[in-house]
Amino acid sequence: KLPQNDDQHPSGCLAIINDYALEKTAHTLSFNENDNRIINAALHIQEKTPNKKIVLVTKDINMRLKAKGAGLAHVEDYRTDQLIDDIQFLTKGYHQFEGDFWQQIKSVDSETEGRNTTHYIAKEMIPLTYINEYLLDDGDTFAGKVTGWDDDKVSILDLGRDRLLAKSAWGINAKNIYQGMAMDALLDPTIDLVILTGPAGSGKTLLALATALEQVIERGLYDKIIVTRSTPEIAESIGFLPGTEEEKMAPWLAAITDSLEVLHQQDESMHGSLNYIMDKANIQFKSVNFMRGRSIQNALVLLDECQNLTAAQLKTIITRCGEGTKLVCSGNLAQIDSNYLTAVTSGLTYIVERFKNFPGSATVNLNGVVRSRLASFAEENL
Repeated sequence: KLPQNDDQHPSGCLAIINDYALEKTAHTLSFNENDNRIINAALHIQEKTPNKKIVLVTKDINMRLKAKGAGLAHVEDYRTDQLIDDIQFLTKGYHQFEGDFWQQIKSVDSETEGRNTTHYIAKEMIPLTYINEYLLDDGDTFAGKVTGWDDDKVSILDLGRDRLLAKSAWGINAKNIYQGMAMDALLDPTIDLVILTGPAGSGKTLLALATALEQVIERGLYDKIIVTRSTPEIAESIGFLPGTEEEKMAPWLAAITDSLEVLHQQDESMHGSLNYIMDKANIQFKSVNFMRGRSIQNALVLLDECQNLTAAQLKTIITRCGEGTKLVCSGNLAQIDSNYLTAVTSGLTYIVERFKNFPGSATVNLNGVVRSRLASFAEENL
């Protein structure tokens, strides 16, 4: 028997059987591939037991299509590792209200402490909210962030659009409200995990690096910056590349060095500035492969290209973060290079959904391409 389900009833049984002799199975497909042998065996069982529902479960979409074409009645994707059915339901990190937000509020209690004003409104106005979710409306003034709730009320920190658009770090200013929300989360020392999603050219890496330099060098909140990302082919070995670990990682971290050059392109000696910043901020390039077993203290960790990592790999990295460490995960679910992941099974999707109720995390989907009009057109049309 399989383990009992929530209703405390056996949920079925697991049977392991020998492969049917080739001459006894359906000869719909050739036997030169293992996938074909599995499909033929399933077709044979379907033919021999017509009163039972025979289902082939596989993550291989090509195999599912082939099985359907061969005549197998029931073919399914493996959905246990999927938290959402469609990527359009993925949490964006903000809620957009139609019209004027305050026109929809019947009553509100407010209190001001220093520069910060907190509003308390009825929970039924935002029934599905979570901590650190940003709130926007169609107007030009309102912007807020959920800071807490109970059974009756939701507390909202009044940020204001102008305040978010005025966010800056290391010479970089927010170009739109989405970048303003991202910079607010990145610069907030009370948030341990920031997840940035969005299209190519939306500023994910640049904002993460600029705010990291600001917090390490100017504010002294962290001792170092650790930069890592998934290497191609599911973070497999980097051993074939020459040099030390950092030299091996250099080709995969060109996005970081490109961003550093953008931040210092106006300097008289850009190369000298980059060397100085790398040393001053104690920037370290590390491989995902060597994260297991570490305990990273008082560091700001930038994890780029998260869409190509599995949930297990991301768990390995997140659990390395010790006291005083902040983790920034960024990625674009439209640029998954792994043959084994889709947008709904990516580790990036997994942590967005799993951490949305964690008070020490914030998610922001950067909407809009600011890199160039060429990048914007390509993102929309290719």
